[in-house]
Amino acid sequence: MEIILAKRAGFCFGVKRATQMAFEAADKGGETFTLGPIIHSPQVVQKLKEMGVGLLDDLSTLDNGTIIIRSHGVTAEELEEAVRKQLEIIDATCPFVKKAQEHVKSLSQAGYDVVVVGDADHPEVQGIVSYATGKVYVVGSGEEAGQLPRMGKVGIVAQTTQSFENLKNVVKECLMKGGEIRVFNTICDATAVRQEEAKELARKADCMIVIGGFNSANTRRLAEVCKELLPKTHHIETAAELKQEWFTGVTKIGVTAGASTPMWIIDEVIERLKLMGND
Repeated sequence: MEIILAKRAGFCFGVKRATQMAFEAADKGGETFTLGPIIHSPQVVQKLKEMGVGLLDDLSTLDNGTIIIRSHGVTAEELEEAVRKQLEIIDATCPFVKKAQEHVKSLSQAGYDVVVVGDADHPEVQGIVSYATGKVYVVGSGEEAGQLPRMGKVGIVAQTTQSFENLKNVVKECLMKGGEIRVFNTICDATAVRQEEAKELARKADCMIVIGGFNSANTRRLAEVCKELLPKTHHIETAAELKQEWFTGVTKIGVTAGASTPMWIIDEVIERLKLMGND
């Protein structure tokens, strides 16, 4: 079997930066925690735990020590609480996410009703929304945007892992909702590039393997993009989940990975696929 790995599979800039900051903090020792999973990779979270970095869902039980802000960011209220408690803060928020937060804050202060394109349940979106001081709406599609009320001034930002096509669909609907519209394209280039690479691979391959956390929005989206073109697409977290029967009659396997997937997991999958090919 021929195995083709996408050129940009694995960590994006923001995730690489966040994990590096977390592991450096772990090396220093002391009472250190992440506020939420540092990235959407259970394996990385486990490695940090083994190095003494705990995981907190909130700050209610922490009165001193170091808190690491995850790559997806946190809410404005959570950050204010950390400052109020005088915790040592290591802010590993992805710069692209941080920019989206800043845009929401400035738009809101300028009197715009804010529309955030994304998944309302995702921690990144919940953080972004918290920076609004006025009306803010979260929509997942152009269809949902069509249900928004009329607004005077509309400001639009996007979750960094959204597709550009979805952002365009929402903007199109919002054009009919307000008299003045400002749009900030806050989609991370790494997301778009990965999706295009994945599509290209899916057109060539007989089977696609997409590696990444099941809780990772960008990995799930990669799997969806591939499955639309190639039904024989499988989303896995680790090499242990690979099944021999997936590759019956397969001569070419495409492999890609989400932005939160460490290289050592990708390497393990490639090695396991090679063994299966020999079998």
